[in-house]
Amino acid sequence: MEGDSGSRVESEPTRVMIAVNQSSIKGYPHPSISSRRAFEWTLQKIVRSNNSGFVLLFLHVQVPDEDAFDDMDSIYASPADFKDMKHREKLRDLHLLEYFVNRCHEIGVNCKAWIRKGDPKEVICHEVKRVQPDFLVVGSRGLGPFQRVFVGTVSEFCVKHADCPVITIRRTAEETPRDPVED
Repeated sequence: MEGDSGSRVESEPTRVMIAVNQSSIKGYPHPSISSRRAFEWTLQKIVRSNNSGFVLLFLHVQVPDEDAFDDMDSIYASPADFKDMKHREKLRDLHLLEYFVNRCHEIGVNCKAWIRKGDPKEVICHEVKRVQPDFLVVGSRGLGPFQRVFVGTVSEFCVKHADCPVITIRRTAEETPRDPVED
């Protein structure tokens, strides 16, 4: 395909960034419902059987000190305890990405995965600018207006600020926990 130097060659795979996170449900160390839903939707509706035509780019944003103390008010710990907590947190993050990478490997879809630290909405938009995917897929909890005021939504921010098209995938009613803020 001929074109200006900024356009992609036809034979290059479509690069789909998928922002993923861990489940917030206690005792559930797995991908969030919304992340799994966004991933499965991408496979079913975008990739379909054209495995070689796509590269999935998985981004997990680690929120600093997220769940570091499991809702404790205070903690008395040694430097070794903090080092151990950071190590466990890193393992959880790697386990999260391993889930998606293994699934891609099983079905023959090329992928890359990485972790960044910071405010998810800001980091996702920064990574979109840096990596320049063809589009971004994010899960959405489908919160109502009242809940959005207190919880905020990463997906809404990305739709407004990401430098590429954004597809938001809502969880189904069957997938929604009793507390819709949980994911």
